[in-house]
Amino acid sequence: MSQYPEHIDLKPVTHVEGVVRLPGSKSISNRVLLLAALAEGETKVVDLLDSDDTQVMLAALRKLGVEWSEEQANGGSTIHRVQGVNGQFPNRSADLFMGNAGTAIRPLTAALAVIGGDYTVHGVPRMHERPIGDLVDALNAAGADIEYTMNKGYPPLHIRTGEFKSQRLKVRGDVSSQFLTALLMVAPLMAREHAVTIEVEGELISKPYIEITLNLIRRFGGVVEKDGWSSFTIPAGQTYKSPGTIHVEGDASSASYFLAAGAIGRGPLRVQGVGRDSIQGDVRFAQALEQMGATIVMGDNWIEASAAGPLKAVDMDFNHIPDAAMTIAVAALYAEGTTTLRNIASWRVKETDRLSAMATELRKLGAKVEEGADWLSVTPPATLLPAAIDTYDDHRMAMCFSLASLDGFIRKGAKVRINDPKCVAKTFPEYFTAFASIAKRGSV
Repeated sequence: MSQYPEHIDLKPVTHVEGVVRLPGSKSISNRVLLLAALAEGETKVVDLLDSDDTQVMLAALRKLGVEWSEEQANGGSTIHRVQGVNGQFPNRSADLFMGNAGTAIRPLTAALAVIGGDYTVHGVPRMHERPIGDLVDALNAAGADIEYTMNKGYPPLHIRTGEFKSQRLKVRGDVSSQFLTALLMVAPLMAREHAVTIEVEGELISKPYIEITLNLIRRFGGVVEKDGWSSFTIPAGQTYKSPGTIHVEGDASSASYFLAAGAIGRGPLRVQGVGRDSIQGDVRFAQALEQMGATIVMGDNWIEASAAGPLKAVDMDFNHIPDAAMTIAVAALYAEGTTTLRNIASWRVKETDRLSAMATELRKLGAKVEEGADWLSVTPPATLLPAAIDTYDDHRMAMCFSLASLDGFIRKGAKVRINDPKCVAKTFPEYFTAFASIAKRGSV
């Protein structure tokens, strides 16, 4: 992984064009690692994301006695060979550090609770501020034995062997879709003798992420019967089985920065690794860019963005793509009019309070920003102001605000300093190298 200084200074970029190969999807990578570990047989995972979040999961699995190895294949692909434990971790006691990886701590907590043992699970200070109570409550109500060791509703956790008697679990869906994902992934372990039904209370947010979960469960032989978005039933008698080899798609959330760059800075800009056949909901970010006036072309495994004129403001519900929606907030600096992002309350419980952080940093660039409990509106200034952007140890803040250095059709980019750029290691360690590769300085 690249080593970054305390800050990176980005000079205005006249236009962008080129091709970027995306790193593997974080959402797919950590789901696949846990499913491969829980399955029967060896799974070859091709092009796993190499980032802080996946390293956290790999380290935790190794502590639990899961054997895995890494090798380089012909053509530059990386292959991880994961030896499945068929639903029983060899090490029944462990102290697990999960960093700030929500995609790791939540499903793993559920797996540990169902399999049983004596485990402590903790992370960085911000992780101890990110809610996990809805998941823990659902598991404890069904017979798990999970204790909060600091603040109720948040990690750290102490997990002991419980006694699961209930075949019906209930979980809130309006805080984080990762709670439902965690239950769905471990439900086959609970359904060996009896069917298990998971009921969702309230509105389920981020539904495309649940689609990823269901798709991958099917790849490992699991069966989930879906009743709309309100309940999910896992029939009895299931065991995860390795699919043999599974390829990790490029990260569609990471694609958003380059697609937006192509729309702001004329392009064409192509990302490789995701396309029209992607299982990731964040490819729908491209549709939002189209509504803003960008030209989008898709292939099976690539998406290309360009623009022939300035972007237009939009007023949209972004509940389905909350991570990628952050990129729209910065693209709004280059739009004509006021852009409003709605139904994004989940931003507040991510790596930082992204609603507050985004509003604060956009104002530094001169934007007029209004912030509500679950919405944000951005009115761009006539001229972008030079700014030092704080990143809050949040990878997406760093990557989003790099776009403010681009020259658009109706306003030029600013000199932007990105503080603590190393936070991009969470999902895209080589981000700033890739961003520099598409920057063209000269006449358009």
